[in-house]
Amino acid sequence: MTKNILALIIGAVLLAHTFIAEAQQSTKIPRIGYLTGAYLSAIPTRMEALRQGLGELGYIEGKTILIEWRSSEEKSERLPALAVELVKLPVELIVTGAGRATRAAKRATSTIPIVMAQDTDPVGEGFVTSLARPGGNITGLSTLAPELSGKRLEILKGVVPKLSGVAVLGTSTSPGYAQVLREIELAAKVFKVRLQILDVLSSKDIETALRAASKGGADAGVTLPSGILSSHRPQLANLAVKNRLPVIYQDAPFVEDGGLMAYGASPVDLHRRAATYVDKILKGAKPAELPVEQPIKFEFIVNLKAAKQIGLTIPPGVLARADKVIR
Repeated sequence: MTKNILALIIGAVLLAHTFIAEAQQSTKIPRIGYLTGAYLSAIPTRMEALRQGLGELGYIEGKTILIEWRSSEEKSERLPALAVELVKLPVELIVTGAGRATRAAKRATSTIPIVMAQDTDPVGEGFVTSLARPGGNITGLSTLAPELSGKRLEILKGVVPKLSGVAVLGTSTSPGYAQVLREIELAAKVFKVRLQILDVLSSKDIETALRAASKGGADAGVTLPSGILSSHRPQLANLAVKNRLPVIYQDAPFVEDGGLMAYGASPVDLHRRAATYVDKILKGAKPAELPVEQPIKFEFIVNLKAAKQIGLTIPPGVLARADKVIR
């Protein structure tokens, strides 16, 4: 009798431990990483957009999901170590803020899923096999949209009616550079403008490039995605104004830092949409089978202060198309 009671007690204890372990397992809070080269203080709207997107899917940071935020603070050489740090924690997936961060994460792991929040050319950079079938541990969103280059030149044409020469500022070592350059070269043929390609490989090249644009007779300028240009937005914007060169940039922060105009995919919308990938992967979906999506929301921003400094009048028709006007 005593043996039977003891056996029942032991069985009950083991069963209780099993229930506790299962309960702990089912209430485990997922931990994800976010890796970027930008200062976190410079991208609060993108961070909040990711939080908001997760919130709409039932995740609350600190309560039902943990986010490890990592920034190289514009020192790209630090990205590989930060990626390895996230892998060792470990995290269940890594969201990347741009191409350099994606490359660092790809080198750090081939098994932990990686969600690109905004990559210029995922296929060209070898991150995915194709947009429809990524094929590895990376998926997410691309900023690649063939119509962007044409739209930027169209806007410049509307602001500078006699547009004939356009300076193209970019960094040849940046992810997606070749693809975006091809797109703008095709658009230039349509609009019959001459391009002056200026390679900015360091911050010291920015002033040199703008002087070269002036000497080359450029009527306006356009920027390609570049970590160097993004890291020195105020310098670039100020020098462009100083040289009285109308420049259209790829995203809003350039205009907020004094630039003239920007047209491009909305990074805020892309980060919000990245949350859907996080949710699907945490629920068991494989990155290899989740198609890479392209941008669907674009922003056009105009800075009238910069226009006045350049001595440029923005036509009412162009202003009417702007999503935001800085006065």
